[in-house]
Parts: sequence; C-alpha cells; structure tokens
Amino acid sequence: MNKVKTAAPMIEVSSLSRRDTTISILIIAVLFFIFGFVSWVNAILIPYFKIACELTNFQSYLVTFAFYISYFIMALPAAYLLKRVGFKKGMMIGFWIMALGAFTFIPAAQLRMYAIFLLGLFTLGIGLAILQTAANPYITVLGPQDRAAQRISIMGICNKGAGILAPILFAAVILKATDTELFKNLATMSAAEKDAALDEFIRRVIVPYACVGAALFLLGLMIRFSVLPEINTEHESSAVAEANASKHSIMQFPHLVLGALAIFLHVGTQVIAIDTIIGYATSMGIDLLEAKTFPSYTLAVTILGYMLGIALIPRFISQRNALRTCTTLGLLFSIAILMIHGPVNLFGHQTDASIWFVVLLGLANSLVWAGIWPLALDGLGRFTKVGASVMIMGLCGNAIVPLFYGYMADLYDVNRAYIVLLPCYLYLMYYAFHGHRLRRWSSRA
Repeated sequence: MNKVKTAAPMIEVSSLSRRDTTISILIIAVLFFIFGFVSWVNAILIPYFKIACELTNFQSYLVTFAFYISYFIMALPAAYLLKRVGFKKGMMIGFWIMALGAFTFIPAAQLRMYAIFLLGLFTLGIGLAILQTAANPYITVLGPQDRAAQRISIMGICNKGAGILAPILFAAVILKATDTELFKNLATMSAAEKDAALDEFIRRVIVPYACVGAALFLLGLMIRFSVLPEINTEHESSAVAEANASKHSIMQFPHLVLGALAIFLHVGTQVIAIDTIIGYATSMGIDLLEAKTFPSYTLAVTILGYMLGIALIPRFISQRNALRTCTTLGLLFSIAILMIHGPVNLFGHQTDASIWFVVLLGLANSLVWAGIWPLALDGLGRFTKVGASVMIMGLCGNAIVPLFYGYMADLYDVNRAYIVLLPCYLYLMYYAFHGHRLRRWSSRA
C-alpha cells in the first residue's frame, strides 16, 4: 500500500514550553534579519541601476515594483503551499526560490540588461512572499495577543538592523573611491568608453549575489531540518468559532480587508522613506558615496521606535494607541518635508532641513506594521492563513506607491514628490482610529 506523505502534525501554541517558544522566536528573528537584508539592499540598487543602466527616476523605481509585485501574485498560492507542505518545507522552498533570484543577477550583469535584473528581483520577491506568509502569522500567534506588537517589534529590530547593514556592506563591495570621478566623466566619454565603464561597474554585483544565492540555498536546508515546530495557526476558541460559523469568505472580515489596504499604504510609505532618500540627498549636491549612509539613519530611527515599543507596550501604552501615535506623526513629518526648508549641518552632512524629516519617518513607521497585524488578524480563527496571505498581498504597496513618487519626481521635483505620502498617512490614521473596529460592511449585514 502506498503511503501518503503529509505535513508534520500541527502543535497548539498553548502546548509549547517556554524553551520551545523562545527557540521558535529566535529562529523567526533570523528569518526577519534575512528579509531585511535582501529587501533593504534595494535602497542602494535603485541609484546603482539608475547610473549603470542609464534610467529615469520612474524606471529606477521599477526595482521596487519588480521585487514587491510578486507579493501580490504569490501571497495566496503561498498560503495553500504552506497548508499542503507545512511551515518548514514551505520556508525551504521559499529560500531556494530566493537563491534562484540571486543567481539570476549573474547573467543580468554579464549582459547589462535591466530587464533580467528585474526578473531576478521578481524571483527573489516570490521566495520572500512565501517566507513572509509563513513568518508573520507565526510570530503573531506565538504568545499572548496583547503582546503581539512587542514580539513583532523585536522582529522589526532584526529586519531593520539588517537594513542598516545591507546598503553599507553592499556599497562597500560595489563602490570604489574613484567612482565619484567616474560619474562626473560619464557625460564627456565616447559611447564605447561609456559602455566599457558601465559594463565594469555593473559586473561588480556578480560575486556578492553569487554568495547571497549560495547562502540562501543553505539556509533553506537549515530551516527544513531545524527544531521549529509546526504550530496550529488556525485554532478557534469556542467564541470565535461561533462568531465565524456563518462566514465562508475572507471578504466577510472588513477589519482584515481594510487592514490589508493599510499594509499596502504603510509599506509604500516605508519604502519611500528609505529607498528615495539617497536620490534626495544627491539632489542636494551630496555624492553617492556620502549619500549611501542616509537609509541607515532612517532605519536606525526605526529601530529606536521598535525599542520604545518593546519597553512601553502593553505596560504603558496599548498597541492600538501606539499605532494611532505613529500614524499621526507620519502625517506631521510628511507635511514638514514639504514645508520646512533651510541649510542644516548635522552628522557632518550639509543638507536641506527637509531630509531629516524623511529620516524621522522611520520613527513614525516603526510601530505601524506591528500595530496593524494583530488588529487585522483578530478573530479570524480558521481563516488566519488566508487572512495572512491577503495581508501579504498588501506588500505590493512597496511596488506601486514608490512609482507614484518616481512619476511625481520626474514631473515636478524630488521634494514635491513627497506629497504622495499625505493621503497614505490620512488613511492609516483612519484605520488606527476607526477602521480596525469594523466587523460588518454595513449595520444591516
């Protein structure tokens, strides 16, 4: 008789020992570090490809589009994949797909073809979508609900800590002290000289991405054979089961659908704050070698926000009020970017004052993700996995919202383009203050 292979048996969260829970959190923390490293290196890839492939602002932000649109495409299939093979095998598959995306950079660099780079980024995003679909609901249910934002904040420190390192390390590998002179001379070079210089410039990504691909492949194997338990993310209490008895579609949970839209706008604002700041700095006459440090400032401020969240939630402030505070700050800082100008000398940089409000968006964004997830997944019960995949679909905001910024930057300038942040933060405030409480689409539903 043929044996049917099934995923490992599911374990209830309440049955995990404190040691097992701690080990699981540490393993997921490593995953979030990897998410951050692979994702936030885009901050340096955007200006890098803009120079190497001779792109407009709009074209350069196709980096984020190609990387994050895969979340929209892959999120629901990822939920069904995880349901079929379990968390660990699913994570292994996700890592291996990411490795394939990293290896795609090798032929892309040899040919200096932007389209192949975008394909590699899209493939990286598909793998990451699988990992995110697994990791976010996992860490959300791995402990008391009122401390979910605290746990997610710890994951955020790992994610953004990697984000601080990624652009700096990547820039150290691919940029040289002589590149400033190279960038100045490109306009005066002959076509043949220019092509030769840019070919050499773009091929610097081959070794680092070959190493990244190999590391991702090995990490997939390590996760597959790790002690990470297959926990049950679809457990329903009797009260939740009764409330959801008549529900047959994820669309019957307004707080989840509105939460996915909130994630869409939040991640878009986060990417704008981090991935546009190098271009904004260079518009002030700062060269790329100096400007590469600015994403690290934004991410450092974000980590400060996470640390405040860990210290204050839920003892001094609820995760709901933390979300309300952060979304309000986001709106205020966005207005300041547009309205407050003047020369400032800070941390050795001579800049316009507005760029430091872009940095402060890191603080405003810090607890938004952590605040939205537990509110959006509240009471989903057996719909949790599909609900999480809908939330992950919202990550395509990383792909779409920055394109609006790039379009506005080409149409007007890189400062006025930050006006796209205003409607985003207004909606996030709506969700924080009211939208998360909706359990019906109308009073008669």
